[in-house]
Amino acid sequence: MALRHLFAVAVAVAALALDVAAASGGSAALGVNYGQVADNLPSPQAAAVLLRALNATKVKLYDADARVLSAFAGSGVDFTVGLPDNMVPRLASDPSAAAAWVRTNILPHLPATSITAVTVGNEVLTGSDATMLRSLLPAMQSLHAALAACNLTSRVAVTTAHSLAVLSSSFPPSSAAFRHDLLPYITPLLAFLAKTGSPFLVNAYPYFAYKADPGTVDLDYVLFEPSAAAVVDSATGLRYGNMLHAQVDAVRAAICAADYGRAVEIRVSETGWPSQGDGDEAGATPQNAARYNGNLMRLVAQGKGTPAAPGEPLQVYVFALFNEDQKPGPASERHYGLFKPDGTPAYDVGVKAPTIKGLKGGSNGDGSGNGTDSGVGMVVGEGPAGTDGFAVGPGGLYTISDATHKVRRWRCTESLAAMAAVLAMVSWS
Repeated sequence: MALRHLFAVAVAVAALALDVAAASGGSAALGVNYGQVADNLPSPQAAAVLLRALNATKVKLYDADARVLSAFAGSGVDFTVGLPDNMVPRLASDPSAAAAWVRTNILPHLPATSITAVTVGNEVLTGSDATMLRSLLPAMQSLHAALAACNLTSRVAVTTAHSLAVLSSSFPPSSAAFRHDLLPYITPLLAFLAKTGSPFLVNAYPYFAYKADPGTVDLDYVLFEPSAAAVVDSATGLRYGNMLHAQVDAVRAAICAADYGRAVEIRVSETGWPSQGDGDEAGATPQNAARYNGNLMRLVAQGKGTPAAPGEPLQVYVFALFNEDQKPGPASERHYGLFKPDGTPAYDVGVKAPTIKGLKGGSNGDGSGNGTDSGVGMVVGEGPAGTDGFAVGPGGLYTISDATHKVRRWRCTESLAAMAAVLAMVSWS
């Protein structure tokens, strides 16, 4: 990919990151799901550049990919890693399997890479496998015990992600409850989360509600538009300006009904909007995806909670970093990415690019870093000279040599767009 094209990509991405950061004085904490069900994705080092340009400080994996975790060593990004579904019954029946998994997938990466949580399976309770349902909590307990043996329970939480299908009803939010058939599994699971201080994760997609009934569901309401008419919960009088907050508070009401509401934090482990879909998938367009994710990022940046818990900032993980070409199902499943596999944005976020400063290169003068003065490299952030093992360029700027093919620690500054040059150095290997 041409350097000029990569530079333009990073300008657009940096514009969104800086626009989001400005809404919160630069304190936005965005989470992104890094799925890899694809055969054409860039290297983890290149993904690290794109995530940092998004100002994403939290990343969720669906496995514990050693390549990814190693690529982010020293980055300061907090990872949630996943234990796959097929391992859940084994951990439930064999505690030594949990210890082995921790030794193989967690210990080698600490403390260089920050791992703060493990999800045991994904949406297990809404599946049809009775063995999986019975195994979920024992597997979580086994993994927690393995982490405790390594003195890691204060650092690494154990949890699992749920779809909204665990609810028997979700509107109005205050009347929501868990499905009766799942209560024997959810009630002790909530007790485990409360005891260990672990969050309740929910995968919430307002898009599905709109897709199911586009003639009735207000598009502005599901896209966080300020012009949307608020929906009022008649039992509480709370006003909801968007569907995602209503969905989260429905989960909150269901947890409260099980008497664990005050002790369990709710996080949105997945949410997003597809930029393309099949003919019967209403609303799956680049324009709507840009509105959903752009408005969501700004909402997260404000640090506000939901109407039922306004003082508790809602942690959200956007789905997903890349379009994944090998995902099964309708076309929308392969078009949730913020980026295409070649690193270009999947859609225009519609914000003005900032003035670009701080690009430093080799003697070629083209910003490629391939000139004879290779000791300078590309500027990726400002910091105290000579720290963290960086080569130091003029003015105490952190630099990375084009020969290293590594992305290390950096701070998000107004020179974010210079990451395009770094992306060229760590690209598709």
